[in-house]
Amino acid sequence: MTAQELKSARLAKGWTEAQAARRLKVSQGYLNYLEHGKRTLTPGLLQKATAVYGLSPETVPLPVTFTPRPAPHEELFESLAKLGYPGFAYFRSQAPPKNPREVLLTALSQERLDAGVAEALPWVVLRYGQDDPWLVENARRFNLQNRLGFVVSLARRIANRQSLKSRSKALLRLEKQLEESRLVKEDAFYRPPRTESEKKWLRQNRSKDAVHWKLLTDMKPAHLQYTFL
Repeated sequence: MTAQELKSARLAKGWTEAQAARRLKVSQGYLNYLEHGKRTLTPGLLQKATAVYGLSPETVPLPVTFTPRPAPHEELFESLAKLGYPGFAYFRSQAPPKNPREVLLTALSQERLDAGVAEALPWVVLRYGQDDPWLVENARRFNLQNRLGFVVSLARRIANRQSLKSRSKALLRLEKQLEESRLVKEDAFYRPPRTESEKKWLRQNRSKDAVHWKLLTDMKPAHLQYTFL
């Protein structure tokens, strides 16, 4: 976020510098410096400004180095609620918002996901997905491109059904980038099969997209409750 964008966000709220500074818990003088580019906006303050001004979570800075880590279900519930996902709207959290790309890759890196979280990911892509270098590069670094590609395919099919042409085109560009490094190795999406019988059933009942992305999963667009923007 630039200094001018920070100022514009305040003006859009109709707040004076003093009013905004109180909400951001900084001095008016410091906010003035930030808005005139005389001080650098720190990641922590940018997260706070995103929440205070009601900005898109896409403005939250991404980590310079992304490393997959175990994430409890509750953390993912809260992160998705912060992004505005209707399925977890009842969650209340004081945790700072996270960039949707970070939330998406963190969820995709988990060996096992809560079904509600898995169903939320196409919504995240539908709302925030784009052919972003950070997202593609980090997906490739950690061999998540097939999982991400499958979720993007689901989101694109939903966009087509809703006649969201610009979103569909953006998702198709992202899908093509992931296609360039599609993995041959078979993987599972959101829950590994527990038995050979279940693995066989998934192979026989998965969608064409799941086959294409070499994933064992029974998830299909019809299973997704919240597919609107």
